[in-house]
Amino acid sequence: MSIDLILGTAGHIDHGKTSLTRALTGTDTDRLPEEKKRGITIELGYAHLDLPPYRLGIVDVPGHERFVRQMLAGATGMDLAMLVVAGDDSVKQQTREHLDILRLLNLPSGVIAITKCDLSDDDWLDLVEEEIRGVVAGTFLENAEIIRTSAKTGQGIDELKAALKKAAEVAAESERQQRIHAPFRMAIDRTFTIDGHGTVVTGSVSSGRANVGDQIQVQPGNKTVRIRGLQSHDESADQVHRGQRAAINLAGIHHLEIDRGHELCAEGHLLPSQLMTVELRILSTLNKPFKDRTRVRFHVGTAELLGNVRLLQSSEIAPGESGFAQIFLNEPAVAIWNQPFVIRRQSPVETIGGGRVLHPNANRIRKPTELDLEMIRKLAGSDPKERASASLFLSDDPNWSPESLPRTAGVVHPEDVYHQLLAEDKLLEVKLSVTRNAIVHRQRFELLAERVIKVLRRLHEQHPLKFSHPRQSLDAEFLYLNQPELLKAVVTELKNQKKLMLRNETVSLVGFGPKLSKGETQLISELVQTVKDYGLQPLTPKELQLTARKNRDSVPQLLNLACENGDLAKVGDGMYFHQDVLTETKSRIADEIQKNGGLTMSQIRQLLDISRKYAVPLCEYFDAIGFTEREGDKRVLATRQDSSKIDE
Repeated sequence: MSIDLILGTAGHIDHGKTSLTRALTGTDTDRLPEEKKRGITIELGYAHLDLPPYRLGIVDVPGHERFVRQMLAGATGMDLAMLVVAGDDSVKQQTREHLDILRLLNLPSGVIAITKCDLSDDDWLDLVEEEIRGVVAGTFLENAEIIRTSAKTGQGIDELKAALKKAAEVAAESERQQRIHAPFRMAIDRTFTIDGHGTVVTGSVSSGRANVGDQIQVQPGNKTVRIRGLQSHDESADQVHRGQRAAINLAGIHHLEIDRGHELCAEGHLLPSQLMTVELRILSTLNKPFKDRTRVRFHVGTAELLGNVRLLQSSEIAPGESGFAQIFLNEPAVAIWNQPFVIRRQSPVETIGGGRVLHPNANRIRKPTELDLEMIRKLAGSDPKERASASLFLSDDPNWSPESLPRTAGVVHPEDVYHQLLAEDKLLEVKLSVTRNAIVHRQRFELLAERVIKVLRRLHEQHPLKFSHPRQSLDAEFLYLNQPELLKAVVTELKNQKKLMLRNETVSLVGFGPKLSKGETQLISELVQTVKDYGLQPLTPKELQLTARKNRDSVPQLLNLACENGDLAKVGDGMYFHQDVLTETKSRIADEIQKNGGLTMSQIRQLLDISRKYAVPLCEYFDAIGFTEREGDKRVLATRQDSSKIDE
């Protein structure tokens, strides 16, 4: 059984990449009329080379500086590279830029081919080889074989095949090969239509397997399609897998709905995002530091998008250095943990750096704390369990599940890792409702609890005359949460820990409450007694203010405080009644209702000897607290009384 790998070419324009590929494979990868007319590669070309037990799918990329974006699209899925340098021209600008891009893609192995050797003598080629060694020093090609070739005479072709086979052996041992067990994924680099078949897309399969008849997704866009047919290396197939070039005939989508930059994937595997947390490395060849908030061209997979870079550790990154950052994209893109990317300057266009994606569906980090940075470092580490824990801490996905771990943390066995983290108490399963649970990182849950306490402490400080505060005041501080039910769970936990108190629709911290002056203490006592004295015909708040000799501005807050203390009750639109008066009134009404089987509004007015002005809000209040309820034009005792409100 063959081992499939993707080999990518790289090098300056007109250095013979396409001719060398033709000499190796017998395939002419220049397929466009304009390419043949101009003698240069404009778009990506493809061929395959059998070097048992390896089968190399070759992606021939353009070398012209104007087509670097096409080169980057072709670099997606590369397992090894062949750097091509013309013997009669030596190292040029695009040689260096292509090498930079290959370095940023973190390839494990490759070879170097010197072409057109029939046009130069050995002394000159010795100098070319020496220059190449200097350029690749410190890169993954530092010890790569350099083969002198000529596509015209056939010189070195067999030696190049042997060198490619050795490089393939190294690539086959890399962790990339394990991705054959991951969910299916393929970045699209070309799309077209064939009469009688419909939409066809091509690409390099970067993970998993796909079969004829499978339902898969197109992302971004979340569109479900069906695989109608498959080809690999120009042969029909029932299945394609990681490391193969594939042409896929799709049902359920028009070819104009899909283009380079889209990806095919197993259902649910990829999740589009406009924000990614990354490890960014700036090329050492830059002549000045990379600044925070720089606008860049972001290349990931076969997609090219514009975005802004927000550095998380400093205001700049020096050439040759790296740091953590977040990429804010203009449009959604898809990626997975550890996926390489490249950034290029928006204008003038040049490659300035790249790195790897650490969190493909990130939550915005406005002011990173040391804990945030610690979690990002864990995501950049080699421990799958630490990465899984960190990815959840940094996630803002209300529907998070262990199935997302292959995408967000590169975890191969997500269920096993998930249960280990639960057992170690690093994750919590929080009950949101009878049927729904949420999985939360324990430290994230504790941070949210600390923020709830901080908000309540601030509310107590802002309103020193209030015992408690409306729940909606607290809720308003956490509107950013994707899981509003999570706030309720945190509040409940703090209540169980006896750190806060809940009463009806209010909340307060234990040990916090009004700090009244001697004059305010006396005034609240006088107000309560005045309200009691006026019984069922209370004064208005303004009239109560006029009864105060001092601290009149505090009267509204003191009245509300008396309600929270349980001495008074606010009825209707600004009426205050003493609780003793209300208790006695409820007793009288209950006796009469039991005698007569119900009372009309008129009968209640006569019983209490009050006007409609007071009777209507009182009756509505008694209905609201669950003491009475209406049956036609009569009030009767409520069949299910709310014990939490009936004694208010």
